[in-house]
Amino acid sequence: MSLKADNIDEYLMLSGIQHFQFCKRQWALIHIEQQWAENVKTIEGQHVHEKAHQPFVREKRKEKLVVRAMPVVSHQLKLSGECDVVEFIQDEQGVPIFAAEGKYIAYPIEYKRGKPKKSDEDIVQLVAQALCLEEMLCCELHTGYIYYDEIKHRIEVPLTYERKQAVKEIVEEMYSYYVRRHTPKVKTGAYCKSCSLQHICMPQLMQKRSVRSYIDGVIFE
Repeated sequence: MSLKADNIDEYLMLSGIQHFQFCKRQWALIHIEQQWAENVKTIEGQHVHEKAHQPFVREKRKEKLVVRAMPVVSHQLKLSGECDVVEFIQDEQGVPIFAAEGKYIAYPIEYKRGKPKKSDEDIVQLVAQALCLEEMLCCELHTGYIYYDEIKHRIEVPLTYERKQAVKEIVEEMYSYYVRRHTPKVKTGAYCKSCSLQHICMPQLMQKRSVRSYIDGVIFE
């Protein structure tokens, strides 16, 4: 992978992979053009994460070590960010953990608003977290979880080889836009209406219609 970021401060935000998978243009507007806008969904999502994100807290529960807001990084992928929660379960097949006795297997847990989605943007973010943990801990992870606030339940996510390879390809594509500072055009759809950046993005301008017809439509509305 030919990437141009050499300083960790220039690494891409791990959380951005979810934006990229949802809409490449949305990701570019946020992470390249530094645009942002709030809507009900973004505010609800922040509330859910605030409950999980306590400043790097470690909590021991018998054979389980729970770490919240754990900083993670992958120098290979040039990603950095945080895991909402990582549960380390004591297991002789695991790896040593700093300042903890025994060996542990790590299970990343991502907290999300709403309920499970038909699309996979939540899954790719979790897999990206797992790749960072694998590099940091020198191990291989097989299982992670996504907790959805609406259903108050965690969903098990297999961390397969295919998913990990797909995420690596997504990150490489993200960097191809990032190093060129390129904001792509995308196919518009009904999902644009739920995007907090729709008034910045102006998806109507990407439809196959003339500027005159767009202006006429706005005046008519």
